Amino acid sequence: MIDPFCHTSSIAVAVPADAAFRIMADGIEQGRWAWGSWQRREAEPGLFVGTSIFDGKETWVRLHADPRRLTVDYDVGRTRDKMQFRNAARVLPGALLGRDPGSCVVTLMSWRLASQSEDAWQQTCTVHEAEMYLIRGLLERERRG
Repeated sequence: MIDPFCHTSSIAVAVPADAAFRIMADGIEQGRWAWGSWQRREAEPGLFVGTSIFDGKETWVRLHADPRRLTVDYDVGRTRDKMQFRNAARVLPGALLGRDPGSCVVTLMSWRLASQSEDAWQQTCTVHEAEMYLIRGLLERERRG
């Protein structure tokens, strides 16, 4: 069954899970790979705003990171007062999946709003899949130094 409510994208990355978690849980770093909220700045502690490369409008984001579980929940909105939970990330250590212990798998999840058009939902899904390659590229490039 194709899930009509949640989209997931995952990618294997040749870096340890803690390194991947750091980029997923850092609001400024996320602005290097999140096309919907590009080039972030911190508006106040824990609250970030960036610009969508698609329409040039601001997107606000608050991160709720759990380093013990290697998960991040993202509240997202076009204004600071309209943010709501939309996306989540999870980093799984490679060894947990029988992979190289120095690697991990990064997963993004996004839930569809009832008000979201089919076109907007498809854009979200496609963008998250492309962002996986940006995340891997940033992490592996930085690891090589």
